[in-house]
Amino acid sequence: MDTKSTSTRRSGQALLVWGLLVAAANLRASLTGVGPLLDRVQDDLGLAPGVLGMLNTLPLLAFAALSPMVPRLAARWGSERLLGGALVVLAVGIAVRWVPSVVSLFAGTVLIGAGIAVGNVLLPSLIKRDFPTKVGMLTSAYATVMGGVAAVASGVAVPISESAPGGWYTALGCWVVLALVAVLLWLPQMRNAPPAPQAARGQHRLPWNSGLAWAVTAFMGLQSFGFYVIVTWLPRVFQDHGVSAAEAGWLLFLFQAVAVVTSLAVPGALRWARDQRALAAVCSATLLVGYLGLVVAPDLTVLWCIVLGLGGGACLVLALAFLGMRAQDAAGAGALSAMAQSIGYLLAAAGPVVFGLLHTSGSGSGWKGPLVLMCVVAAAQTVVSLVAGRGTVRPSGTAEPSRAPSAPEPAASPGH
Repeated sequence: MDTKSTSTRRSGQALLVWGLLVAAANLRASLTGVGPLLDRVQDDLGLAPGVLGMLNTLPLLAFAALSPMVPRLAARWGSERLLGGALVVLAVGIAVRWVPSVVSLFAGTVLIGAGIAVGNVLLPSLIKRDFPTKVGMLTSAYATVMGGVAAVASGVAVPISESAPGGWYTALGCWVVLALVAVLLWLPQMRNAPPAPQAARGQHRLPWNSGLAWAVTAFMGLQSFGFYVIVTWLPRVFQDHGVSAAEAGWLLFLFQAVAVVTSLAVPGALRWARDQRALAAVCSATLLVGYLGLVVAPDLTVLWCIVLGLGGGACLVLALAFLGMRAQDAAGAGALSAMAQSIGYLLAAAGPVVFGLLHTSGSGSGWKGPLVLMCVVAAAQTVVSLVAGRGTVRPSGTAEPSRAPSAPEPAASPGH
């Protein structure tokens, strides 16, 4: 009987992990597949460049607006049911965007942003709740899946649009299949979800008064700022230095591929680290080296893509892992995740706009001014990492933890 009970429990945990990973696979693909198709969308729909840019900005604004609401909604409906509903909204948004019209394109994009916003907040909380000793390992796994599928989506967008009936509409809409698979895999979790405990319903306040929470938020925001600048502008930077459009696309794929591979190495580093300060500072400094390289030796494009991928992949995993590692429990992880992602994605939404404005108003300096800005951002991230990499965020109204040396957190030992 005990053996059967153990086997059933393990099967349930395996199904939960698969559900989380497939949900994570849906959190970027419908966004990264848009960029390579923007010229085709513009030609077919006759959209102005400013309006076209909203396709990238709207989801980020949805992330920022909805993230603070997620802990309250999860406390009311339960995390499993809320995530299942978010996946359904995401699938509907992708399907709506498949319809050939301007209204459906933007309406679908808003729904996609809403669904992803909920998933962004809930996944760290669910991992903290159900796998408290494997936060680093599972965070790395879901970041790797998320980044890998995102890289594939950006790479196959143009080939699908050229070969499939419906062109770019199909290239954007085909991801509804993956979203429906995620919904089906998550149905058992929704059916078996316990009701949200009464105690949890008062624990959704965000830790605005915590200095450590603000450090984690700054780390999340600064790394997101850099990522969305890279995926938006790096191909253009390369093209202006003599690289063809096709080569620039492959260089962006290289950046994402290196980032995915790097994210796999983070759990091993976390296993041996007493805290994450040194690791986060080194990875942030690696980004700084990559941006400096683009300023002083812009012709070495492959090298700087690899360097940026090394730093960016690790920093993404660390930013996501901090949401669980710095929290006391699942409710705290949800609140910290909501705060960090709300402010973080506001910064991310501003990043590509500020970068582009600096370029257009740079008085002939080309890309040097915007790239210097990214050096400043990476330097600030390096400083912030020295605070965000250690400690525990206390619930609102309690004192901050002592900064004296302490034993490593269980969550920082993903190998157990």
